[in-house]
Amino acid sequence: MKFRCSLMEKRILQEKAKKCDLSLSEFIRRCALEQVTVERLSDDEIELYKMLIKYHNNFKAIGNLMRWRNQGLTQMVYDTAKEVKLHLKKFSK
Repeated sequence: MKFRCSLMEKRILQEKAKKCDLSLSEFIRRCALEQVTVERLSDDEIELYKMLIKYHNNFKAIGNLMRWRNQGLTQMVYDTAKEVKLHLKKFSK
């Protein structure tokens, strides 16, 4: 099967297929059949994800250590941990 597209459209499709770690034909098939195509994370993005997990865990541990000493500071630490968790959820989408 063949279809026509401009050179620019072809380059865009090739780049999107590369980001999903798929061949161009497989990427186009999945798009045409409305199947899910997931962009792969780069090595840098994976490292950032791991670092955010460590930050989240560290903030939770700090909050647990300070729980009985200073309620206001403890809440701020927990809020920071929640904010990091929200950013982690964005990675998984």
